[in-house]
Amino acid sequence: MQVAVVTFDGFNELDSFIASAIINRCRKDGLEAFITTPTPVVTSMNGVEVTGQRTLDFLPEADVVLIGSGVKTRDVVADDHLISQLPLDPSRQLIGAQCSGALVLARLGLLDDMPACTDTTSRPFVEARGVTVLDTPFHAEGNIATAGGCLASQYLAAWVITRTLGEEAARSALDYVAPVGEKEATVDRALHAIRAAAAIS
Repeated sequence: MQVAVVTFDGFNELDSFIASAIINRCRKDGLEAFITTPTPVVTSMNGVEVTGQRTLDFLPEADVVLIGSGVKTRDVVADDHLISQLPLDPSRQLIGAQCSGALVLARLGLLDDMPACTDTTSRPFVEARGVTVLDTPFHAEGNIATAGGCLASQYLAAWVITRTLGEEAARSALDYVAPVGEKEATVDRALHAIRAAAAIS
């Protein structure tokens, strides 16, 4: 199972790298994440240059697609050519978005009447697209999920692992990265958010 962590120029390192790193704790179980970029090299909002592991041509074969956040997301959604290179299909793919990545899902018409999570800065722009923004870190309905706040990327990663490998695999991956002395609380908080979303949807 392959996960595309879509990472645009101006990306937020926390969004792409936390999700990718947690998911790749499950590589031995057949779940692997790849930083997926529209150009060979992208530069983060803090000037970190990263070479993509996959191009956007990889998206149709990915089982999971996560859209990262960044300071140029509004430019992304205004770029018709770039948007046309994101052929996402929620009927066969798990699709998630982090913070301003919700703008991309809205632009692609994937949110419809579904509420979403995003960060405080992106909220007015997401709402301007007619999307109801929730005051929660994570929300999912069916095969689509959104997370709000950089560190909420752990919830997206846990959701992906839970949906593909099961809750115990997610628990193990989260336990590995959780702060010492806070492991149980960190894991339980993330899994509670995912269960709550599943109960609602």
